Amino acid sequence: MPDVVLVADDDAHIVELVSLYLRRAGYHVEAAFDGDETLRKVKESRPALVVLDIMMPGPDGLQICRKIGGRGGVPILLLTARTSDIDKVAGLRLGADDYVTKPFNPEEVVARVDAILRRARVDGRHPPERFHLGRLEVDTDARQAAVDGRAVSLTPKEFDLLATFAGFPGVVLGRDQLLDLVWGTAFYGFRTVDVHVARLREKLKGSGVRIETVWGTGYRLEEEA
Repeated sequence: MPDVVLVADDDAHIVELVSLYLRRAGYHVEAAFDGDETLRKVKESRPALVVLDIMMPGPDGLQICRKIGGRGGVPILLLTARTSDIDKVAGLRLGADDYVTKPFNPEEVVARVDAILRRARVDGRHPPERFHLGRLEVDTDARQAAVDGRAVSLTPKEFDLLATFAGFPGVVLGRDQLLDLVWGTAFYGFRTVDVHVARLREKLKGSGVRIETVWGTGYRLEEEA
């Protein structure tokens, strides 16, 4: 049986084009046009790989990466019109295996799908990812944070926020970027970000790291001197 590849994009032309080239390469292709349909088809069809657009209605591509990608998850090739390195790295941090920037050559998409599936067969899935900053350790696979080996009690969203900061140490992340990377939507507004940052700051006291406010821009995680 040929491998099933799910192509998820709200642009029907892109879905049709990518699907055509994947079928020519011998894959069985299914399509989804929004985030909810993508998650449903991942559960129903159990695809070997998902070609995933970042900007989609419903849960966006980054939010879907967090749910289905990573160790033991479904291999993901991101399609992105975004040129920001932060968005690309965030997708990889959240579980994507590779990305292609729009506009793209569909033959390149097929080549990257082939390569991702070869790697998945050889080495299983991604190894656990851990960050060490100051005396803080963040294990994204186990979803645990610890200071000097002692667990830090975090809510799920506080952990997602910390893991996002830890993936970009020293990099200023705007409130809009944090809403997208952590919540997957701008529905909650900037106040949600500020409240969670304030709570996380309290829990990081004594960890050797701090969240700095960069006025007019956003926040960044840095090791204390």
